[in-house]
Amino acid sequence: MTDLAANLRKHTQGEVLFSDADRARYATDASIYQQIPVGVFVPKTADDIKNAIDVARDAKVPVLARGGGTSQCGQTTGVALVIDDSKYFRNVINFDAQKRTVSVEPGMVLDHLNAFLKPHGLWFPVDVSTSAQATLGGMAGNNSCGSRSIAYGNMVHNVLGAEAWLADSSVATFGPLNAASGRAKQIGELGQTLAIEHRAEIERVWPKVLRRVGGYNLDIFCNQNERPYTTDGSVNLSHLLVGSEGTLAFTKSLTLALLPLPKSKVLGVVNFPTFHQAMDAAQYIVKLGPTAVELVDRTMIELSLTNPAFAPTIRTAVVGSPDAILLVEFSGDDKGELTHKLQQLIELIGTLGLPDAVVSMVDDAPQKNLWEVRKAGLNIMMSLKGDGKPVSFIEDCAVPLESLAEYTANLTEVFAKHGTRGTWYAHASVGTLHVRPILDLRRGDATKMRAIADEASALVRKFKGAYSGEHGDGLCRGEWIEWQFGPAITGAFRQIKHAFDPDNLFNPGKMVDSPKMDDPSLFRFKPEPNGYQTIPIKTALDWRAWDVQNDPLTEAISAPGSGGDGAQGFGKAVEMCNNNGHCRKFDAGTMCPSYRVTRDESASTRGRANTLRMAVSGQLGRDGIASQEVHEALELCVSCKGCKRDCPTGVDMAKMKIEHLYQYKLKHGFSLKDNIIARLPVTAGFAAKWPNVFNLRNRKPWLARLGERLFGISAKRSLPEWRADTVWSRLPAEPVGPTLVSGSALLAAQARGEPCVVLFVDTFNGAFERENVDAAVTVLGAAGYAVHIPRWAAQGDRDHRNLCCGRTFLAVGMVDEARRQAEYLLSALVPFAQAGISIAGLEPSCLFTMKDEMLTMRLGEDAQTVADHAMMIETFLEREAKAGRLDGLRAKLKPATSPILVHGHCHQKAFAEITPTLALLSLIPGAKPSLIESSCCGMAGAFGYDAKHFDVSMQMAELSLLPAIRNAADAIIVADGTSCRHQIRDGAAREAKHAMRVLADHLS
Repeated sequence: MTDLAANLRKHTQGEVLFSDADRARYATDASIYQQIPVGVFVPKTADDIKNAIDVARDAKVPVLARGGGTSQCGQTTGVALVIDDSKYFRNVINFDAQKRTVSVEPGMVLDHLNAFLKPHGLWFPVDVSTSAQATLGGMAGNNSCGSRSIAYGNMVHNVLGAEAWLADSSVATFGPLNAASGRAKQIGELGQTLAIEHRAEIERVWPKVLRRVGGYNLDIFCNQNERPYTTDGSVNLSHLLVGSEGTLAFTKSLTLALLPLPKSKVLGVVNFPTFHQAMDAAQYIVKLGPTAVELVDRTMIELSLTNPAFAPTIRTAVVGSPDAILLVEFSGDDKGELTHKLQQLIELIGTLGLPDAVVSMVDDAPQKNLWEVRKAGLNIMMSLKGDGKPVSFIEDCAVPLESLAEYTANLTEVFAKHGTRGTWYAHASVGTLHVRPILDLRRGDATKMRAIADEASALVRKFKGAYSGEHGDGLCRGEWIEWQFGPAITGAFRQIKHAFDPDNLFNPGKMVDSPKMDDPSLFRFKPEPNGYQTIPIKTALDWRAWDVQNDPLTEAISAPGSGGDGAQGFGKAVEMCNNNGHCRKFDAGTMCPSYRVTRDESASTRGRANTLRMAVSGQLGRDGIASQEVHEALELCVSCKGCKRDCPTGVDMAKMKIEHLYQYKLKHGFSLKDNIIARLPVTAGFAAKWPNVFNLRNRKPWLARLGERLFGISAKRSLPEWRADTVWSRLPAEPVGPTLVSGSALLAAQARGEPCVVLFVDTFNGAFERENVDAAVTVLGAAGYAVHIPRWAAQGDRDHRNLCCGRTFLAVGMVDEARRQAEYLLSALVPFAQAGISIAGLEPSCLFTMKDEMLTMRLGEDAQTVADHAMMIETFLEREAKAGRLDGLRAKLKPATSPILVHGHCHQKAFAEITPTLALLSLIPGAKPSLIESSCCGMAGAFGYDAKHFDVSMQMAELSLLPAIRNAADAIIVADGTSCRHQIRDGAAREAKHAMRVLADHLS
């Protein structure tokens, strides 16, 4: 394929990605399948796509269009040239607010379109759960539906027209049949002829449900859908392309119908003691006219409660321990009418024998939060640890609503017969439930998959439903098209495919002549004995919590380390990524800063996880986790831990990067720059003796340039200023109060029941910004607390040396040295933690190292004891305020005279610890602190100081953080992270303060 790559480079301006790692990253979607593509092409212009089609056709290489890559049936996997249009081909082409239409390029993401439309009071209502990453082209290819299809229909009901490249690279326009011309008219006439020829068969076998997305939409010529395809009953040829999964043409643009945004919404959460009751109630609830009725089952509720991002929200929605809940939404312009609808729902549920079972949500915020949990449903289900996973293959069969309870009951019996159970969620309003039986395809459960599919299909036929009701056909359901429609209509589908694509160029093996769904050669995790296996390694961190198996019937999880992973659990941790693509989002969360800047798949959490999975299983060579391919993929990972929280399956790429660096450096060794970064805490005491010498680099540009050449530290950056008056140099050997006290005095105070706290001073605040420490001591003293600052326990010159959590060592992969530093720290802190004294920290990255990485460094129970008592200083003070112990401090605070703008450190956001900062600052009279909706600041410890990373670092900051600061000239800027403060100073020429300094500044 060297010639193909060369010709693409010659004839296009796009990105040609043909390395093994690049191809591996595009080998999977959110399905169970994996096919290594011939190559990947990322076009920059429309001409690039046209020319790429020509080059591929001449080379006899198939073409596979790809958007977000979130398909669940293998639609976007194939041995083909993958053309990814999501990076550059994502613009609004034309918008008409009066006609309520918009034309877009296929790579545009749904949420981005709706953000564009919102100021105009409009939206595109096919609101799929993957709206933050799903592209409009992919949604059209799948005929996506969304939670509110009962009110707004499927994608096919909302597409008005399309332009597309055909296999000869000519462009055809598909719209109303009566206005068609050229190839589009010829194809339309063929479709019309086929529909007439097979009319009787179409009317006999075609599923009469809203949610039918299997096969081509031949019924646009004789509608069989519950909802008319067009408002006037005419034929629109673009509807032939909708749901065709890229097998007919390559979409150039889509014209979409828009609707006014509902002015108001209310939500009723109905709690059911049994799953069957929930299913039976749906048919009555829809008669009230809701815009959505969505199911969340017990498994999803329980998994949500284990996820820190979702647990608080789900607790607000449940009454007791329900077996299932239904989210019933009403929307419209009149809040009063909607509230009346909610009351009708409560009365209806009461008549079904369930009084007090409805949780009413009238305000927007709780509704939004709960919908976010529901939207993450699939990914929450996939967070189940072990090789057995909820497998997608019968997950969106659609049946008439009156048969839903009986269908689900029968299917539950099928699962039990085969020794498994199903997870259920989604669209109760239209009889389409996403059900996934838990199977282990690595260990022979493909036979169960086939048997369950056969029995499920019989139930679908019994209840006159559709086998494919939302997520398309792809590799998973392509073979079932003939079962659903019969040989005659399947033959008509084949004629349509040939008319569009006579040489079978576009996405072959989908829709027509598909392989068997259980062909093991297509699986991502190929079955034993010679299938998927990980390369054995001895890990630096403890990953055994991931190395488990699950029992699908009892839901029991085996003991840590018992899962059989040769990579000691690291492999299974990587495999938690199910390719849902949530890391490609651009909303208010943190994940994934490098993807937001580059839009490269390789820079997303998913892209990195796929690279790691392929590497640890030997599919990228024998070097495994220590390979150069993995190193390059992780190069721009800023270790923000956004994925630890934002990724619904909990992929922690920051921790995985530590493991990679450890393994990689074992092979390649540590550089001088690695040692400079890692040993900064050790250097701190030495540098404090000669700060003027160490600070010369900031004053002499030639030294900065020399440093860049020698160490790779950007000359464009200032470095933190060393100082002689560090915290430890000024700390008395035996502090005697009134606020600062010795360790023994603090323990005595605790025994007497007096308020006290340990203040952990990290290297950064202690050596560079002691003002933050002084402010913290001042605030704690004003609140009446005795404070102890622990330090190095050795005698002699080391008395003034700082304690270190090991963060800087972990950043370069020196795990063994980080463990030694952590042991010293634990020895100093354990006595206080065992006495029940809280340990408050100032620097988020250091504090959360104590609560996270140190727990996987094999440090024993002491690490857990300290972690249980360690917290950010704002978290400590907020807790004390809630207990009524800060009234004295509150009385001493002066009113705010300036707005307060807060930037949350990534680790604060990852551990849901930014709210305490806002709450604490709100103690200041008149203060209304607001949070900057930003991702990573871009400095990320040493990342932004690296010359290779400078541009990317600044681009991250410019996404939202720096513009927000520049637009708030009179505001006090708060940032707890030392690197965040440095980035703000470098990028906006503004001083950002630690929250403790702001509080101290407001003390009278």
